[in-house]
Amino acid sequence: MSSNVAIDGVDRAIINILLVDGRISNVELAARVGLTPAPCLRRIKRLENEGVITGYRVMVDPVMAGRAFCVYMEVQIVGTSREIVEQFETVVAAYPETTEVRRLFGPVDYLIRVEVADSAAYERFQTEKMYPLPAVRRIESYPTMRVIKSSVDG
Repeated sequence: MSSNVAIDGVDRAIINILLVDGRISNVELAARVGLTPAPCLRRIKRLENEGVITGYRVMVDPVMAGRAFCVYMEVQIVGTSREIVEQFETVVAAYPETTEVRRLFGPVDYLIRVEVADSAAYERFQTEKMYPLPAVRRIESYPTMRVIKSSVDG
Protein backbone atom coordinates (compact mmCIF):
# COMPACT_ATOMS: atom_id res chain seq x y z
CA MET A 1 0.00 0.00 0.00
CA SER A 2 1.31 3.40 -0.94
CA SER A 3 1.35 5.98 1.83
CA ASN A 4 -0.37 8.48 -0.47
CA VAL A 5 -3.61 6.51 -0.84
CA ALA A 6 -6.49 8.95 -0.39
CA ILE A 7 -8.84 7.73 2.34
CA ASP A 8 -11.77 9.91 3.32
CA GLY A 9 -14.29 9.67 6.15
CA VAL A 10 -16.58 7.31 4.24
CA ASP A 11 -13.66 4.98 3.50
CA ARG A 12 -12.72 5.02 7.21
CA ALA A 13 -16.31 4.21 8.15
CA ILE A 14 -16.34 1.29 5.69
CA ILE A 15 -13.04 -0.01 7.08
CA ASN A 16 -14.21 0.29 10.70
CA ILE A 17 -17.45 -1.56 10.01
CA LEU A 18 -15.65 -4.32 8.08
CA LEU A 19 -13.18 -4.72 10.96
CA VAL A 20 -16.11 -5.55 13.23
CA ASP A 21 -18.17 -7.54 10.73
CA GLY A 22 -16.39 -8.70 7.59
CA ARG A 23 -19.48 -10.62 6.49
CA ILE A 24 -21.85 -7.66 6.45
CA SER A 25 -23.80 -7.45 3.21
CA ASN A 26 -22.93 -4.68 0.80
CA VAL A 27 -26.52 -3.40 1.05
CA GLU A 28 -26.31 -3.12 4.87
CA LEU A 29 -22.81 -1.62 4.73
CA ALA A 30 -23.90 0.96 2.17
CA ALA A 31 -26.89 1.96 4.31
CA ARG A 32 -24.69 2.33 7.41
CA VAL A 33 -22.20 4.62 5.65
CA GLY A 34 -24.82 6.63 3.75
CA LEU A 35 -24.21 5.33 0.24
CA THR A 36 -26.14 3.29 -2.27
CA PRO A 37 -24.82 -0.23 -2.86
CA ALA A 38 -23.00 0.37 -6.19
CA PRO A 39 -20.75 3.24 -5.01
CA CYS A 40 -20.11 1.38 -1.74
CA LEU A 41 -18.94 -1.71 -3.61
CA ARG A 42 -16.74 0.45 -5.86
CA ARG A 43 -15.10 1.93 -2.75
CA ILE A 44 -14.49 -1.54 -1.28
CA LYS A 45 -12.94 -2.74 -4.55
CA ARG A 46 -10.74 0.39 -4.71
CA LEU A 47 -9.60 -0.13 -1.09
CA GLU A 48 -8.77 -3.77 -1.93
CA ASN A 49 -6.94 -2.85 -5.16
CA GLU A 50 -4.91 -0.15 -3.41
CA GLY A 51 -3.91 -2.58 -0.67
CA VAL A 52 -5.77 -0.87 2.17
CA ILE A 53 -8.00 -3.93 2.63
CA THR A 54 -5.65 -6.90 2.45
CA GLY A 55 -8.05 -9.77 3.09
CA TYR A 56 -10.84 -11.27 5.14
CA ARG A 57 -10.64 -13.94 7.81
CA VAL A 58 -12.69 -16.28 9.93
CA MET A 59 -12.67 -16.08 13.71
CA VAL A 60 -13.02 -19.31 15.65
CA ASP A 61 -13.61 -20.16 19.27
CA PRO A 62 -10.13 -21.12 20.55
CA VAL A 63 -11.49 -23.77 22.93
CA MET A 64 -13.57 -25.42 20.22
CA ALA A 65 -10.60 -25.27 17.81
CA GLY A 66 -8.18 -26.83 20.33
CA ARG A 67 -6.17 -23.60 20.63
CA ALA A 68 -7.24 -22.28 24.04
CA PHE A 69 -3.72 -21.92 25.49
CA CYS A 70 -2.13 -18.71 24.16
CA VAL A 71 1.51 -17.93 24.89
CA TYR A 72 3.62 -14.98 23.81
CA MET A 73 7.27 -15.85 23.30
CA GLU A 74 10.16 -13.41 23.32
CA VAL A 75 12.90 -14.94 21.20
CA GLN A 76 16.50 -13.86 20.81
CA ILE A 77 18.47 -15.33 17.94
CA VAL A 78 22.21 -15.93 17.70
CA GLY A 79 22.92 -13.74 14.71
CA THR A 80 21.36 -11.19 12.47
CA SER A 81 22.75 -12.09 9.07
CA ARG A 82 20.16 -12.03 6.32
CA GLU A 83 20.44 -15.81 5.89
CA ILE A 84 19.86 -16.58 9.59
CA VAL A 85 16.97 -14.13 9.86
CA GLU A 86 15.22 -15.30 6.68
CA GLN A 87 15.61 -18.98 7.54
CA PHE A 88 14.32 -18.46 11.10
CA GLU A 89 11.35 -16.39 9.95
CA THR A 90 10.39 -18.83 7.21
CA VAL A 91 10.44 -21.85 9.53
CA VAL A 92 8.64 -20.19 12.44
CA ALA A 93 5.97 -18.59 10.25
CA ALA A 94 5.19 -22.00 8.74
CA TYR A 95 4.35 -23.61 12.09
CA PRO A 96 0.57 -23.96 12.44
CA GLU A 97 0.85 -23.14 16.16
CA THR A 98 2.23 -19.65 15.48
CA THR A 99 -0.49 -17.12 14.83
CA GLU A 100 1.68 -14.01 14.83
CA VAL A 101 5.39 -13.39 14.36
CA ARG A 102 6.84 -9.90 14.77
CA ARG A 103 10.46 -8.81 14.44
CA LEU A 104 11.25 -6.18 17.06
CA PHE A 105 13.70 -3.37 17.71
CA GLY A 106 15.69 -3.70 20.92
CA PRO A 107 17.18 -6.58 22.92
CA VAL A 108 14.47 -9.08 21.96
CA ASP A 109 14.47 -10.06 18.30
CA TYR A 110 10.98 -11.55 17.96
CA LEU A 111 7.60 -11.59 19.66
CA ILE A 112 5.72 -14.74 18.67
CA ARG A 113 2.13 -15.60 19.50
CA VAL A 114 1.53 -19.34 19.88
CA GLU A 115 -1.88 -20.98 20.25
CA VAL A 116 -2.13 -24.62 21.32
CA ALA A 117 -4.49 -26.85 23.30
CA ASP A 118 -2.78 -26.70 26.70
CA SER A 119 0.51 -26.25 28.56
CA ALA A 120 1.71 -29.73 27.64
CA ALA A 121 1.19 -28.94 23.95
CA TYR A 122 3.10 -25.70 24.41
CA GLU A 123 5.97 -27.52 26.09
CA ARG A 124 6.14 -29.91 23.13
CA PHE A 125 6.06 -27.00 20.69
CA GLN A 126 8.87 -25.21 22.48
CA THR A 127 11.11 -28.23 23.04
CA GLU A 128 10.48 -30.03 19.75
CA LYS A 129 10.12 -27.13 17.32
CA MET A 130 11.68 -23.97 18.72
CA TYR A 131 14.72 -25.09 20.71
CA PRO A 132 16.10 -27.27 17.91
CA LEU A 133 16.28 -24.26 15.57
CA PRO A 134 19.97 -23.34 15.21
CA ALA A 135 19.25 -19.60 15.37
CA VAL A 136 17.53 -19.66 18.77
CA ARG A 137 19.59 -18.22 21.61
CA ARG A 138 16.94 -17.64 24.27
CA ILE A 139 13.18 -17.99 24.71
CA GLU A 140 11.09 -16.27 27.35
CA SER A 141 7.46 -17.45 27.55
CA TYR A 142 4.41 -15.52 28.74
CA PRO A 143 1.26 -17.65 28.98
CA THR A 144 -1.85 -15.50 28.93
CA MET A 145 -4.44 -15.60 31.67
CA ARG A 146 -7.38 -13.88 30.00
CA VAL A 147 -8.08 -11.76 26.91
CA ILE A 148 -9.30 -8.28 27.80
CA LYS A 149 -9.26 -6.83 24.29
CA SER A 150 -7.77 -8.09 21.04
CA SER A 151 -8.37 -7.32 17.39
CA VAL A 152 -7.02 -10.83 16.74
CA ASP A 153 -9.64 -12.50 18.95
CA GLY A 154 -12.52 -10.25 18.01
